[in-house]
Amino acid sequence: MIKATQPLTAAPISGPLRDARGLSAALVAHFAEHVARCGTLPGDALRGEVTAVTRTCLELAAGVLEGRDVSAKVERLQRAGADWAREGIPIGTIHRAVHDGFAVGFDLIVDATGPEDYARLAVTARRLFEVLAIVDSAFAVSYVREHRAVVAEHHTAVHTVASALLAGHPASTMARAGGIEIDESYYVLALSIPSHPGEDDPRVDGEVVARRKLRRVQSELARGGRGRALSLLSADGGTVLLPAAEVTPAEIGDLVDGLSTAAQVPVTATVIHTETHRIPEAAEQAHELLDMVHRLECAPGLHRFDDLAMEYQLTRPGPAREYLGTLLDPLDAYPELLETLRRHIGNDLSRRHTARVLGVHTNTVDNRLKRIGQLTGFDPAQPSGLWYLRSALVARSYRKSERVRIGRPDTMVASNAAK
Repeated sequence: MIKATQPLTAAPISGPLRDARGLSAALVAHFAEHVARCGTLPGDALRGEVTAVTRTCLELAAGVLEGRDVSAKVERLQRAGADWAREGIPIGTIHRAVHDGFAVGFDLIVDATGPEDYARLAVTARRLFEVLAIVDSAFAVSYVREHRAVVAEHHTAVHTVASALLAGHPASTMARAGGIEIDESYYVLALSIPSHPGEDDPRVDGEVVARRKLRRVQSELARGGRGRALSLLSADGGTVLLPAAEVTPAEIGDLVDGLSTAAQVPVTATVIHTETHRIPEAAEQAHELLDMVHRLECAPGLHRFDDLAMEYQLTRPGPAREYLGTLLDPLDAYPELLETLRRHIGNDLSRRHTARVLGVHTNTVDNRLKRIGQLTGFDPAQPSGLWYLRSALVARSYRKSERVRIGRPDTMVASNAAK
């Protein structure tokens, strides 16, 4: 129960607010002229609602000044706030109207106060600040609650439609029910999000840090995807479907950069363009490509299928992959040489970058590359030799281990599809 503690001696000073009906009509006219001139408050019915809520605010103010219980008035304001949030009326418009109304009401009190009442006027001013806080809080709470409900509904709809598309199920009915449009084609992104440093900090709750990271990523995805991105994400990555009509290939790179900034860790992504009915196959391919990018220890960022088509083809099972996978066997006894080759290729053949990463001199890198050529028979300094060594590195990464879908929440896809 919200009840004022104002002494009864101050009650008469609230007299100018007691004509709630007439004063509320004047205030609504003021709002229409100065606050919502552009039609923010649509229709006569809504204007009638605004008048009723304005009257409630005046009655609440008078009640606080006179020491009466105003809990019912607060509940009435919260219901109105939820209705206006659903109508799409900006919260800023509501707060502006509230503050304008309080200014008018306080001016009326001041005009009706004589010099002998200034002491009580000071007390009344402090009480009106409390009333203003109560009203602002009532509207803010209702807006936040309503928007959370809307976001939860949309989030559920997005998960349902994304799961259906990734599973190859018809999604048009579910999409219409959730207010989601399905395009003819999509860019399918496979994302890998590494752990935030705070997730491993024993001084904080790692799960909380991970959830906050995921919320930042989702918020940036909504902004960069213009509100139309469909996704299934967990704290370590997932799958994103971007309508091809909404983004350009260049913008996808900017989006991945934005996701890295939001996550505060370098995000790695692969992308494939596909028609809607082929999304399941494209998602599988995108995650296979992402797995390959990680195996090759490529730099974070966006990797396109067109740039890695040869490497991807080398991952396909067959005698060629088995043969290429054996070419680096002579390096098994020299792990530093194998690591140097992997780093050198992953760093786009930059000797300086490779030396800096390994913590050695560039001459050491040169000597190791020469030794690799001597042991394998393929010179890394020659284009043909480098092609075989790079191909062997790709094939070798798949030779003795199964593919790992990095960042893809398969259990989430399965459970949502089942529902």
